[in-house]
Amino acid sequence: MFPVPTARFVILAAALAVLVLIAPVPTPWGFVAAVGALVAAGGADVVLATDPSAVGIVRDAPATVTLGSGGAEVSWRVTNRGARPVRVGLADELAPSLRPGTRRVRVSVPPSGTVTARTRLDPTRRGRFEPAEVVVRVDGPLGLMARQRRRTLAGLIRVLPVFRSRKEAELRVERAQLLEVGLRSAQAKGSGTEFDSLRDYTVDDDVRRIDWAATARSRRAVVRTYRAERNQQVVVLLDNGRVMAGQVGGVPRIEWAMDAAMALTTVATRLGDRCGLVTFDRAVRSVVPPAAGPSQLQRVTDALYDLEPQLVESDYGGAFSATLARFRRRALLVLVTELAEEAMTDTLVPALPLLLAHHLVVVASVADPDVTRWAAASPGDAGSAYRTAAAVAALGRRARAAALLEGLGAGVVDAPPEALAPRLADAYLRVKAAGRL
Repeated sequence: MFPVPTARFVILAAALAVLVLIAPVPTPWGFVAAVGALVAAGGADVVLATDPSAVGIVRDAPATVTLGSGGAEVSWRVTNRGARPVRVGLADELAPSLRPGTRRVRVSVPPSGTVTARTRLDPTRRGRFEPAEVVVRVDGPLGLMARQRRRTLAGLIRVLPVFRSRKEAELRVERAQLLEVGLRSAQAKGSGTEFDSLRDYTVDDDVRRIDWAATARSRRAVVRTYRAERNQQVVVLLDNGRVMAGQVGGVPRIEWAMDAAMALTTVATRLGDRCGLVTFDRAVRSVVPPAAGPSQLQRVTDALYDLEPQLVESDYGGAFSATLARFRRRALLVLVTELAEEAMTDTLVPALPLLLAHHLVVVASVADPDVTRWAAASPGDAGSAYRTAAAVAALGRRARAAALLEGLGAGVVDAPPEALAPRLADAYLRVKAAGRL
């Protein structure tokens, strides 16, 4: 704790200096007297000021904030436990990327009273933020000096990634549910591979659906009906290596990958399947075991919010081996990475057969629409001609990488940023409808 002069002290000191200088007979003793009076008043103000540790400070901050949600409110409750009013200023340790409306507030608190000050947060990036201290300053009763102290005030604010494709995911869930209801209502032959029920044969039924044992017992034609299987397993493998740090449309690839992972989790769990997550770069960063239910999306989001791309080559072999050791049941494994031909040839391609031996694999990647636009543009000068040539070459390398993966037996979803999540959800729905798991 240390004393701090206030603006009033500075103004008073300047006024006394002017008075001494314009006095009819200025003397050194007059200057000494003025300084002595000022110091005495300041010292008395410091002694009489309330100790900052005696002022109650409580920060009320949201546990989670979602990017793009319009922000959230932070408030500070300042309590005066003394018998006289106090003027309190505080400065909080809020990170600039939280973009608070203000980090500093000043309030006047009546005796035995509480005053609340508020501000808004509008974060610019996701992650984990842990404000640990506030600086509290209490003015003396004369307003000349203040006592200041750092106070420990630990907190945690988690800024979650924005779920850009939420509406698209909800739309696909509704369509799939309506389709299933419609099939059952019409008593059609059904789809999928999971047995649902027995019913009487109709002229529209496929004779291959007849259950001959049930027909013999009941002495009338009986058919089996099926539905899309539930409790299937989907695991998203999210690459967190250097290839995911590049930006597409001003947003890092890892952000679009997170959106796709959240969309796939939403669709799969809402349709009765179990969805999990593995994030990795040089090592496995987090694992969310496959599960169904509405709470699984929150678990996946919690594993993603503080993920930052590492500028290292990803160890696909190590990640795939760890995944196979944890999840032995046949599953749809969705690898979200970048279709970089050079990196894939040396690292991904040799490791991919580990997954393809027992699982269905889809590789998803974010395509840069600017590269596609440059490749289709008509060059008007030498610079744009070089850019067009480079874009065409990049698209060619990307197409070769996709063809190589498809030749090994993996599906490929290569889509622009906003379309990646919807197309990946559609790929999952096609796999589910075909009963390939």
